[in-house]
Amino acid sequence: MILELADIRIHPGQNAAFDEAITRGLNTVIVHTKGCQGFKVNKGIESPERYILQIFWDTLEDHTVGFRESDAFAQWRAIVGPFFAVPPVVEHFDLVTKSA
Repeated sequence: MILELADIRIHPGQNAAFDEAITRGLNTVIVHTKGCQGFKVNKGIESPERYILQIFWDTLEDHTVGFRESDAFAQWRAIVGPFFAVPPVVEHFDLVTKSA
C-alpha cells in the first residue's frame, strides 16, 4: 500500500467552506477511484490554514497514472483547487511498520 501525503495551504478565512469541499470531493470523487483504500484529513491547530491529506492507494500508479491522468482529477481539482493559497506539496511513502 502507498501513502499519498498532500500538504495543503488554503486562503485565510476559508476553513468552513474548505472543510465541506474537501469532504465532498473525497466522498464523491476520490473514494470511487480505482486503487483508493481510504483517506484521512487533519487540520492544523497552530496553522489552521494548513491541512494534511493522506490517501491510501494500492499502487503508486493508481494515483500517479490512474487518477492523475483521468477526468476524476479535473473534477477533484474543480472542487478543492479554488481554496489553495499555493499548490499542494505531494509526496508518496511506503509503509515500514505500524502498530498492531
